[in-house]
Amino acid sequence: MKTTVKHLSDTKVELTISLGKEELEAARQVALTKLARDIKAPGFRKGKVPISVAAKHVDPVAWDQQTLEDALSKAVADAYTSEKIQALDRPAVEIKKYVPSQELEFTAEAEILPKIKLGDYKKLKATKAKVSVADKDIDEIIDRMRQGFAEKKEVKRAAKDGDIAVIDFVGKKDGVAFEGGSGTGYDLTLGSNSFIPGFEEGIIGKKPGETFDLELTFPKDYHVKDLKGAQVVFTTTLQAVKEVALPEVDDEFAAKAGPFKTVKDLKDDIKRELTAQKEREAGEKLKDELVEQLIEASDIPVPEILLKDQAESIERDMTQNLMYQGLILEQYLENKGFKSKEDWQASEVNDAAKKRVQAGLVLAELSKVEKIEATNEELEEHVNLYKKQYANSPHMVEQFDKPEARRDIANRLLTEKTVERLVALNTEK
Repeated sequence: MKTTVKHLSDTKVELTISLGKEELEAARQVALTKLARDIKAPGFRKGKVPISVAAKHVDPVAWDQQTLEDALSKAVADAYTSEKIQALDRPAVEIKKYVPSQELEFTAEAEILPKIKLGDYKKLKATKAKVSVADKDIDEIIDRMRQGFAEKKEVKRAAKDGDIAVIDFVGKKDGVAFEGGSGTGYDLTLGSNSFIPGFEEGIIGKKPGETFDLELTFPKDYHVKDLKGAQVVFTTTLQAVKEVALPEVDDEFAAKAGPFKTVKDLKDDIKRELTAQKEREAGEKLKDELVEQLIEASDIPVPEILLKDQAESIERDMTQNLMYQGLILEQYLENKGFKSKEDWQASEVNDAAKKRVQAGLVLAELSKVEKIEATNEELEEHVNLYKKQYANSPHMVEQFDKPEARRDIANRLLTEKTVERLVALNTEK
């Protein structure tokens, strides 16, 4: 077998492969062995026909076709392996010349993993943000906790800021009720700014039992296209008003909130939790910045097939997330003002997909250069963690023993270790 390599681009290669009599005869014997399984010959059971007998009963056309297929398949695999080229998809084969039992010449074109030229990954400039927790951050947490322990008492007076208004409402645009604009027995905290501007303010001063119209205008940047800047009328009935009595922040409150004896204990615990959370967020942001800088500093050709796969993955994730919100992709595109799915892909998806592919390729190259590996012990530890996480689902636990699942976990682990090394190399000065 003779092989000639032609690089069509950084991500695509074409191999020209030639086979002679010896290779074709070997393929012919392999093909005969396969076809013999279905040959029927007098005196022999199906599948037990000797090769010498099968050769006399096999369909010549089928034999020739099977020989060609086997010859192509083996030659492509052998050629890419011998040239140490990793194809990302099944090579596209084009036969240039074929003389049965004599000669076969063809090309096999495929996208390949490109050569990555790493930038100077030890001299990146991202730094971890300093973390601090202000008193107001702690107070915001305590305010939310107070809301959770608040006493809600129905009153007969007019509604005021801070009350919970129990309302029925129907929103209409041009006299027609619009989707998502109605509710019954809805608890609305006045002053929460959870409804469009003017709605909550319009309830203040109204008494239980009153029905009234609120003429309002949706913000121009509202997420639903048909309601952006729209003038609407909400016919609203105030069913009840609940006064919210917030507890005092004292040692008794601290004891209710957790295993704390004093307010200071509670605040110290909140500060520790917020600090840890902000440290994690700062760490993740640092990792993202370093990977982005490494991408910018490196030469990373992007294979089209990987770009397409990643774009499809982003679209699947988006579709699933929207489904959880009761929406479909078409509604999202319309609400965001995209002219078409292609417009959305060009504006949001393609760049994100390219960055993901580049991150994967550059980190894989870095792991090779730095000789980073995921050990079997580390893999087992991570698999067991996943199993514990899904301990209540035997079906999910079984999935983690499958080879493809273990490969996926191993790849994630290797990526994590590589990013950690990248952080260490750029912070240990």
